[in-house]
Amino acid sequence: MDDLHDLHRPAPHPLGLHGADRRIGAALRACGADPRVADAVRVLSWAGEHGALWLVAGLAGAAADRPRRGAWLRGTVLTAGAHAVSMGVKRIVRRPRPAHVEPLVGTVGRHSFPSSHATSAAAAAVAFGALGSHAVPPLAAAVCLSRLVAGVHHPSDVAAGAALGALTARLGARWMRGGAA
Repeated sequence: MDDLHDLHRPAPHPLGLHGADRRIGAALRACGADPRVADAVRVLSWAGEHGALWLVAGLAGAAADRPRRGAWLRGTVLTAGAHAVSMGVKRIVRRPRPAHVEPLVGTVGRHSFPSSHATSAAAAAVAFGALGSHAVPPLAAAVCLSRLVAGVHHPSDVAAGAALGALTARLGARWMRGGAA
């Protein structure tokens, strides 16, 4: 009789999202064993906290590019807004941070979905990239990757955060350029 019940119970899928998250996350966290990588990850994590790196980049762009100051400032607002949205989603979803790896950095909160670092990084990459900043997109990718090497996010957290940030900036692109929202 128990065998009959087992036929109707779904078997755990080792290739499912949870398993892939664990394997990919553990493999990337292992890269942090190199002290140079760990130091870079710590710097990127610190700089990306609360979207600070992107807020500074947006304000610097506004100061340096006077003709498009308004677009830079609106891009900065979009980036901050994307970060705020991710924090709200985090409070709703409440997914715990990875417990199967030792983190390289401390975190402000205990929830991991979506990655707010990835959200603000992707929003900045889209917004400031549209203004011609060639340095922001690769730096944003490095910040996203750093969250995995630091062991504080699952890969799906970073992917969701990046998608949320890119979507937010894309939806606000017309407003950022000075058109109606």
